[in-house]
Amino acid sequence: MNRYVIVGAGPAGVIAAETLRDTDPAGDVTLIGDEPERPYSRMAIPYLLIGKIGEEGTHLRKAQTHYDSRGIRVLRDRVERVDAGARRLFLASGGAMDYDRLLVCTGSRPLRPPVPGIDLPGVHTCWTLDDARHIAARAAPGARVVLVGAGFVGCIVLEALALRGVHLTVLEMGDRMVPRMMNPTAGGLIKRWCEGRGVRVLTSTRVAAIRAGAAAPLQVVLDGGEVLDADLVVSAAGVAPNVEFLQGCGIDRERGLLIDHHLQTSVPGIYAAGDVAQGRDFSTGGLEVHAIQPTASEHGRIAALNMAGVPTEYRGSFNMNVLDTLGLISSSFGLWMGVPGGESVEMVDAERFRYLQLQFDGERMVGATAVGLTQHVGVLRGLIQGGVRLGPWKAQLLRDPLRLMEAWLARNFTAQAA
Repeated sequence: MNRYVIVGAGPAGVIAAETLRDTDPAGDVTLIGDEPERPYSRMAIPYLLIGKIGEEGTHLRKAQTHYDSRGIRVLRDRVERVDAGARRLFLASGGAMDYDRLLVCTGSRPLRPPVPGIDLPGVHTCWTLDDARHIAARAAPGARVVLVGAGFVGCIVLEALALRGVHLTVLEMGDRMVPRMMNPTAGGLIKRWCEGRGVRVLTSTRVAAIRAGAAAPLQVVLDGGEVLDADLVVSAAGVAPNVEFLQGCGIDRERGLLIDHHLQTSVPGIYAAGDVAQGRDFSTGGLEVHAIQPTASEHGRIAALNMAGVPTEYRGSFNMNVLDTLGLISSSFGLWMGVPGGESVEMVDAERFRYLQLQFDGERMVGATAVGLTQHVGVLRGLIQGGVRLGPWKAQLLRDPLRLMEAWLARNFTAQAA
């Protein structure tokens, strides 16, 4: 009987456990999570904060008996160390566990910027259900809230806070919102959209300090000298992978644990999935960390198949982000920043908050950025991820990038006819 241990109870871990059970019915499957909660989705936390769901709505599987009924053992514990040579891991509770195959999908943790006062009461990240409970207690309608960070996660939190009716100020040290997803034009549109809905957004701004206030529980001191009164400060200033417990295992890593085409690390028997895994990028062929839930879910499935002895190659994760910011949908795909020697075209309708930029490498589209154009999301992904040769349609798109659907239909028809 194979002993499978999965460390990390997010989407990658849950899908891996279920896939292992389906693929190896006789195997022993253990899922370890270090939070005192049933396995849940972090992406559901914003919906919890705005009251669309209760805490049970964040759970990845709704039935209380789901894991028991599937023969999946769930442990609420923390792995402190792994002995890769002995194939044994050690738990914070004092126990040890042997494994034949180990999957690491421990995700990331939020970084706290090196700011004086960042650990004061009332300063929270928005990463766990416990975080959400603290934020909900302070973010009442009319509360003064400062959000530090306007990246992808920050903008998701931004929407949840704004919809709670707080007085919200957003601070971003980059020159635009969502700088790892949007170019300056697109990021500027998102900023102007938020400001039009009562959110103050300060870009190119750093926090110098946070301190206890007199007229407010907290004061946020900006690098330019301005002081903001706040009832709550939420930090969304980046994340780092949870891999410290693997110290001494000899696993090759850069920004994450390096994995091969079968999701195995450099140490036989240890696999990685999700935010901790640095694997093949579909667009470049290089090794990247794509910290998005669809990638984590697919990683979990494919890693489990390989762990169970069903060789399955991973084609690579596709860099795709879709963000809803107070009703404005923005998206980026593939090599949205372009490639050396490539061509690009853009369409800007600033008054209507519509923007589209396409990036080309030869006759293939390799990246795109869109704001306010939801009808093209599927087509953009299909053209880029499908590596479609555009032929004469490249020139048509350079003249009018909005003819995406025509190009998609025409090139698919041509391919089918051939």
